[in-house]
Amino acid sequence: MELDRQSELNALRPDLLRFARLQLRDAGAAEDAVQETLLAALTGSDRFESRASYKTWLISILRNKIIDIIRAQSREVSATSLSADEAGDDRLAESLFDRRGHWKDTARPGRWADPEASFEQQQFWRVFEACLDHLPEKTARVFMMREFLGFETGEICKETGISTSNCWVVLHRARMGLRACLEESWFAGAKT
Repeated sequence: MELDRQSELNALRPDLLRFARLQLRDAGAAEDAVQETLLAALTGSDRFESRASYKTWLISILRNKIIDIIRAQSREVSATSLSADEAGDDRLAESLFDRRGHWKDTARPGRWADPEASFEQQQFWRVFEACLDHLPEKTARVFMMREFLGFETGEICKETGISTSNCWVVLHRARMGLRACLEESWFAGAKT
C-alpha cells in the first residue's frame, strides 16, 4: 500500500508543481510548496478519509501551503525582488519572441511529422508553457485548474470568486489564446 501511494504521489507531482508555479510565479517557492505537500501527505496519510479523490486531497493540502507562502511573501516583498523577477521574465521573452510577439527564427521549435508522438516531446510542453505564460494570469490560472487539475466549474468559481458564466468565458478565451499561440508558434512549421 505504501508503494502504491508513493507511485501515485510521483505521478501527481508534475500537476501539483504546475499548479504551484502558476499560483506562486516562483519556481523555488513552488518546489518548496510541493515538497511540503508531499511530505504532509506521506506523514499524514492516515488522515485521508476517501471522501474525495487522493488528487483532490493533495491539491487542498497544496492550496493551504500556497496560501501560507503568499501570506509570508506579502510581508517580505521588496522592490528589488520585483524588478529582478520582471527582468528575468523579460529576458526569457526576449530570447524567444520578437517585439511583435512572434517566435524568433532561432527559437522556433522544429517541425513534427506525427502530432500525437510530439505530445511526448518535452519541447512541446515548453512551448505550451510559454504560450500559457502569455495568457493573462487569471485566465491561465482558471485554465490550469480546469484542464490540468480537473476542478469542477463550481470549485473554480469558489476559489477564484468568479461567476459560472464568467468561468466559461475565461475558459473559452484561454483555449482560443492557446490555440492561436500553438498554431502560430508550434503547428505552423508542420503545415505543408
